[in-house]
Amino acid sequence: MDRERVLAWTKAERLGLADFLDDLEGADWETPSLCTGWTVHDVVAHLTLSTRTTLPGMVKGMVRARGDWERMEFDAARRRAADFGPAELIAQFRETAGSTRRAPLSAPLDPLVDVLVHGQDIARPLGRVRPTPQEQTIAALEHVLTSPFYGARKCLRGVRLVATDANWSRGEGQDEVRGPAGDLLLLATGRAAGLTGVSGPGAERLGRVL
Repeated sequence: MDRERVLAWTKAERLGLADFLDDLEGADWETPSLCTGWTVHDVVAHLTLSTRTTLPGMVKGMVRARGDWERMEFDAARRRAADFGPAELIAQFRETAGSTRRAPLSAPLDPLVDVLVHGQDIARPLGRVRPTPQEQTIAALEHVLTSPFYGARKCLRGVRLVATDANWSRGEGQDEVRGPAGDLLLLATGRAAGLTGVSGPGAERLGRVL
């Protein structure tokens, strides 16, 4: 995958999400997101960290969290959410939309996955629609399915994913899951909310593990 194209995609999605966030009202920011225990405010704070996290900072965070990656990410997001209000976070997010920096150990496609998925983590609990662009979402899906970070290979073993809005499918087995690529991306990243837009024998199976 061409890195310049990925950077352009990521910048466009970040700027689009920043515009989306401009329209949120005060109470929206305290709404629980799709990430268990995280508010919308926490998720936006987390998004601003992807271009600001350093290796020493990450190591320090891991020590504080006693090696628990998810706890480290949550604690960092909560601290940043406490330090900055919505308008400040939106400005920071927009300011570094085109940055080439990314979190230590992350791959070039991870920031794109981050903004596509977290955009849904924010929008869906608010009852708002945030469309996911087809080509970018398929690229993100391909990455998630092959990366060891997301755990998709284990969760989706024996499941065949079929996009209904793109000429794309992956996986083997009779447990087929059909639906829009955006919902398949949510399932691949462990979000049960993706089940609302899919069908097929594999959907029931995933519903038991997500």
